[in-house]
Amino acid sequence: MRSVSRLFALAARADRLGLALTRAGLVLVLVWIGGLKAFRYEAEGVVPFVANSPAMRFWYADPGHYKGHLNPEGAAVPANRAWHEANGTYPFAHALGAVIVLYGVLTALHPVLPGVAAVGSFLVAGMSAVTLSFLVTTPECWVPDLGGVEHGFPLLAGPGRLVVKDAIMLGAAVVTMADSAKAYLRKRDAAGPAAPDRSRTLAGAV
Repeated sequence: MRSVSRLFALAARADRLGLALTRAGLVLVLVWIGGLKAFRYEAEGVVPFVANSPAMRFWYADPGHYKGHLNPEGAAVPANRAWHEANGTYPFAHALGAVIVLYGVLTALHPVLPGVAAVGSFLVAGMSAVTLSFLVTTPECWVPDLGGVEHGFPLLAGPGRLVVKDAIMLGAAVVTMADSAKAYLRKRDAAGPAAPDRSRTLAGAV
């Protein structure tokens, strides 16, 4: 029984390690996935999500006709690539990737600029919430009705299984945001009260 208690005591002391791993994992995913947006296969992969989102579809020139121009990963059909060029698929993905990488960098600044890191994690939480909304707006998230008995909600297709993992991202972002905010407040309080404004002091003396 004592060894079990020791194991639980050891596990209880792992909270800081867990938080560090959560932040490192969050940064790794953001920088890696954001960087992949520079590649065409990844840019084309987000098209169904963007084209079906009422809040994002305006970024594309022709969001209504994407289904006939999707390339399987690893394939390059020239006609489909030409359509994506005209649709604005690649510039949008490049901008999105840059934003995601930026969020990762901001979150990684926790050791030196915890206030900035808190803002970064807040932005990641917002981005994850938007991503989860794709479960509602993107038909490709659910197994289609192709004649079988297994289709529709709650049967997630490949894109849906990818999106639902952002629930973990959302939780990780909120946890790291709170931790960075606490670190910022501790750092601010440790610095002591701000020096009085000399102009106000002089004005009061007059």
